[in-house]
Amino acid sequence: MKIAFVGKGGSGKTTLSSLFVRHLAGAGLPVLAVDADINQHLGAALGLTEEQAAAMPSMGANLPQIKEYLRGCNPRIQDAASMIKTTPPGRGSRLLRVVEENPVYASCAREFTVDGSPLRLMVTGTFTEEDLGVACYHSKVGAVELCLNHLVDGPREYVVVDMTAGSDSFASGLFTRFDMTFLVAEPTRKAVSVYRQYKEYAADFDVTLRVVGNKVQGPDDLAYLQEAVGQDLLAVFGQSEWVRRTEQGRAPHLGDLEADNDAALRLMHQAVDGVHPLRDWDRYTRQMIGFHLRNAESWGNAKAGTDLALQIDPDFVLSESVREEALAV
Repeated sequence: MKIAFVGKGGSGKTTLSSLFVRHLAGAGLPVLAVDADINQHLGAALGLTEEQAAAMPSMGANLPQIKEYLRGCNPRIQDAASMIKTTPPGRGSRLLRVVEENPVYASCAREFTVDGSPLRLMVTGTFTEEDLGVACYHSKVGAVELCLNHLVDGPREYVVVDMTAGSDSFASGLFTRFDMTFLVAEPTRKAVSVYRQYKEYAADFDVTLRVVGNKVQGPDDLAYLQEAVGQDLLAVFGQSEWVRRTEQGRAPHLGDLEADNDAALRLMHQAVDGVHPLRDWDRYTRQMIGFHLRNAESWGNAKAGTDLALQIDPDFVLSESVREEALAV
């Protein structure tokens, strides 16, 4: 299952995504957390020290190695340099799985425990001095999109991505790579505006979008969100002393989370698990190819000096059966 957390800046999406990661890990489930926000705070929210978070390897900095591994022996991709963020897998490509060891995880991921439960974290990386004024952050997020395009996950395997704020997620096809998108919204007009914009943009792409209210202080706040987002409202989080202690660096155990907020996490988990049987791998692959063709025509062909449409394997559909075939090799 691939899950995205989105919302306006300051809505608390990093806090809630970290809570959800900890909830999954605490249930003994395999989980890969990915920080794809330009403000890299997910590691700290999961309990890493500032030094540990700063020492995390960057997916963006390792993009050439990621491409080389994923290319495998796919005959349609002449070299790693010709791969762009939307390059789809085909026969001969290497696929990623949540539970495995591979060179991508070895170079870009770190494993650690939270509350005694193991999880794996990857981060896109922050801007460096070399990036300032010459690079777009989406060039770093492209590493996440490429990995998700090559990742085949099964039931009760989870990838949780803390996305960029607001509508920046729509600058690439990354927003279509998820089984569930949780939009974190405070009970404010600005937050509701971000929700409406996101829903409008996502309407034509079969994005499963649910709203998680945050910083809900009472019945009036709840009523406001219910009126503003209707049936898309799935769960709400109230004010939390547990979260306050976490933000102060005290690292409380998840078992001490307030009962109402713990119930909200469980409701979100149920919603995610309910979506997996509905996954349409054909549509998932078609969307991947569609965004690749858009990017190829817009800028990719000129950058690569070749027609990137030739990278598409017309007889390949990413699926769990492909995953099992790869495991058997």
